[in-house]
Amino acid sequence: PIPARTIGENIFLGRYPIKKLFGIIPVVDHDKMYADTEALLKRVRMNFNPRQMLGELSISQIQSVEIAKAISANCKVMILDEPTSSLTHNEVEALFQIIEDLKKNDVAIVYISHKIDEILRISDEVTIMRDGKYIGTWDAKDLTNEFIIAKMVGRELTNLYPKRENIPGEVVFEVEDFTSINPHSFRNISFNLRKGEILGVAGLVGAQRTELMEGLFGIRSHTSGTIKYLGKEMKINRPKDAIDSGIAMLTEDRRNTGILGVLSVADNISIASLNQYLDYGIAINDKKIESLVEKNIEKMDIKTPSSKTLIKSLSGGNQQKVLIGRWLANNPDVLILDEPTRGIDVGAKYEIYTIIADLAKQGKSIIMISSEMPELIGMADRIMVMCDGRVTGFIDGKDATQENIMELATKFQ
Repeated sequence: PIPARTIGENIFLGRYPIKKLFGIIPVVDHDKMYADTEALLKRVRMNFNPRQMLGELSISQIQSVEIAKAISANCKVMILDEPTSSLTHNEVEALFQIIEDLKKNDVAIVYISHKIDEILRISDEVTIMRDGKYIGTWDAKDLTNEFIIAKMVGRELTNLYPKRENIPGEVVFEVEDFTSINPHSFRNISFNLRKGEILGVAGLVGAQRTELMEGLFGIRSHTSGTIKYLGKEMKINRPKDAIDSGIAMLTEDRRNTGILGVLSVADNISIASLNQYLDYGIAINDKKIESLVEKNIEKMDIKTPSSKTLIKSLSGGNQQKVLIGRWLANNPDVLILDEPTRGIDVGAKYEIYTIIADLAKQGKSIIMISSEMPELIGMADRIMVMCDGRVTGFIDGKDATQENIMELATKFQ
């Protein structure tokens, strides 16, 4: 997609309708292009001006434009790869309606997803793969969640979430009256975090959870509030301040703000801690870096042909383990994990959950943001709920239900 071009130009890019000016000069027939675009948008249930810039649309709307583009090319097979990973519930429902319309028009859909409930809801047949190998194909109506998980993982998982063996200790991290410079973002946020605790953060799209964590990590500016570690106030105005203070942050957008796709697994693991492996403050000690990388690959069970492999060629789950390994190399005290299992399969999720549980058991303090309520209920010692940039309440992990989380998540709506 090209944000600086109109919806119509994006749909017909490289195959614009042509008319002849004065009968001889070929030029783009804009009237036909935009008329055709309008008709295509109706097919994907979009009521937009085809001359509107693509960059003004939301992720789900851009996705619908891409589907309209495929329809315009008279496609007979459409591949949708993790299409709902960044969509709200209502946007997912709208996408499913479009998929149903496509099926009625004899378009075959290949729907790739790690979300088993979605697969069972919209599929006629389900094909399962594991470690790049074909496992089998079944009628969707004959399958259950448990069967699919067992085939994906290669064994039966009796419990997706590891047993909680961490014992939260004293309060080590405190945030008081923290407010964004943006009046429409987070405001008056106060909470604390204990040693060895997993604090879940819940909320709907627009709750400003990610923005708050970016503020704590120094990516976003704040106008007021204090951050304390072990009772001592921390001054965090940029990410380097946070890193130097023992805070690490795994971002929600692995592809764009996490991995460095053109670099190797080794480079991605070591890049945040290079200054710890300098000889005489100037020369990188390659042997120490190599030892660090190999230790992390083994510790995190990262499946990669070698440490020299480009990270972009790894699966999403292994990329995520590389990013966690990157921050653990700095030995942080507080880890902010923003959507740590987004877009990865159930087997990789279990591995990430186990890593998080082990870190908490070791005494690391963890803030875990997730849009999946079962994940928070299964992993968190406490859950902080946000709505419209404000904290609406805290729920003890053992008392948490989807209902009482949703009640707090919609408090100001």
